[in-house]
Amino acid sequence: MDRITSAYVETFREEQALPTGDLSTTFEHFVNYCVIADNYDDEFGILDVHTGGGSDLAIDGIAIIVNGVLVTEVQEMVDLLAVNGFVDARFMFMQAKTSSGFSGEQISTFGEGVLEFFEEEPTLPMSDEIVAARELMTWIYENSTSFHQGRPKCELFYVTTGKWVDDEHLKGKMKKAEGRLDDTNLFSNVSLRALGAAEIQASWIRSKNATSVEFTFANKATLPDIEGVSESYVGVLPLSEFLKIIADPETGSIRKHIFEDNVRDFQGDNPVNSEMAKSLSTDAGADRFAVLNNGVTLVARNLKSTANKFMASDYQIVNGCQTSHVLYNSRADLPDSLGVPFKVIATNDDEVINAITTATNRQTQVTDEDLFALSVFQKQLEAFMSSFEERHRLHYERRSRQYSTQGVEKVRIINKTLELRSFAAMFLDEPRRAAYYYSELKPLVGSQIFHPEHKVEPYYTAAFAYYKLEYLFRNGQIPVRYKPARYHLLMAARHLAAGAAVPALFANQMEKYAKKINEILWDDAKALELFEHACTAIDTALNGADLTREAVKVQSFTEAVVASARQ
Repeated sequence: MDRITSAYVETFREEQALPTGDLSTTFEHFVNYCVIADNYDDEFGILDVHTGGGSDLAIDGIAIIVNGVLVTEVQEMVDLLAVNGFVDARFMFMQAKTSSGFSGEQISTFGEGVLEFFEEEPTLPMSDEIVAARELMTWIYENSTSFHQGRPKCELFYVTTGKWVDDEHLKGKMKKAEGRLDDTNLFSNVSLRALGAAEIQASWIRSKNATSVEFTFANKATLPDIEGVSESYVGVLPLSEFLKIIADPETGSIRKHIFEDNVRDFQGDNPVNSEMAKSLSTDAGADRFAVLNNGVTLVARNLKSTANKFMASDYQIVNGCQTSHVLYNSRADLPDSLGVPFKVIATNDDEVINAITTATNRQTQVTDEDLFALSVFQKQLEAFMSSFEERHRLHYERRSRQYSTQGVEKVRIINKTLELRSFAAMFLDEPRRAAYYYSELKPLVGSQIFHPEHKVEPYYTAAFAYYKLEYLFRNGQIPVRYKPARYHLLMAARHLAAGAAVPALFANQMEKYAKKINEILWDDAKALELFEHACTAIDTALNGADLTREAVKVQSFTEAVVASARQ
């Protein structure tokens, strides 16, 4: 491995809190991260996509992206189908080799492994990770009537530390592997790419940079000076320029993370969006779009403008998620000159950003629960987590990719979804919902979760417990076979560390209760012992049965874990 790649891998290892000494596995994680980060904008758990090990079909990583979301559970896809009304799937497979050459035999084996993955009746042994990924794949094809843009895409990435030189023999092997997969008629497109050190280094560098875009905004007017806003413009943007903002130029896929502050995800083919698409399909509707649509608002933390040329970085679409997705999905049938009502605002003031987001989204039917990320409580939680000394500090990610350009341990980044899940599991005794029925937790936001009068301490405790458990998994101190019950482990740990009786979440006693748990979690030896005892509670609850995803989904298992932890 060359010096540059080696340095990048070591930086990655430190950020991800991975153990030293196993370069091959670390490189697999590194490749998985780089390849997926090039194609997926949100943060993700590297252990959730890693499949390398025994019985892995020569596949070191699998990412399954449905409707723009990297999924790890069937229930996530069920929820996405319910919200969006369609299934748009993409399969990504990675194989990573630390060797400096490219092997035709390895390429063929890799292709055969992916082919076996899609077999209805596979014959080769498969690891638990491969089996779990196949469950997701099976659900996708069982719901093929909901395919929105045709059959799924299948992408293979073969990565080594060498230099790719377009060897004809190897290209022939790749073409053959693509052909065999294409012959299954399961995919709209199949591609196998070989990447060397230069390509994977470039991917790593891209993952560290904030999203930026350059576009031409000629038909605009400058808005008057506004306190807290450095620049602001309103006008009409041609569709060709608008697509530069919302779509990745490398992959052509829509940039999901830039809609994080838009409050609501794309609602799919609901009546309003269907009507918009239908209108755009007519000449009259396309001509009138600029006056019939409320438009799109972009807020950038960094904006440079010279005449009609704009360069925006670290930006969000705070209003216009539905419009953006409909335009993106209809782009092939629309003229580049189509006018999109567009507003650009440059500000670093969080109060201004929150006010803009709230005001623009109040023009449509958005619930208070949808706006929880903008609340004072969220900002207090972010400040509280960052107030601890470095060893105990966490980074609360209120904004998508907030810490992507900062050299912090990735496992210390806690996004809103992880926080909600960890808190519900640990302090509401809802590990089953946290793990597999996340959509059932969302209605609790603003009442039982993220209530403005709640103490912030238990939210930090739940997040730190998640971080600590993840660290123990990554370093092999807690066997990864317990991962299907990770949220049950958080619940059991609280019962074991501080007792079953939980003070009111707004009471002063909650501060002491959470501190008691923190003091254990902050001590490496005591934390390991606590989670080992939690694992024992899991084993007792299983009563000899295997620890599977299906076993932990039932409420009776949660009750058994609680009973075991109280003994």
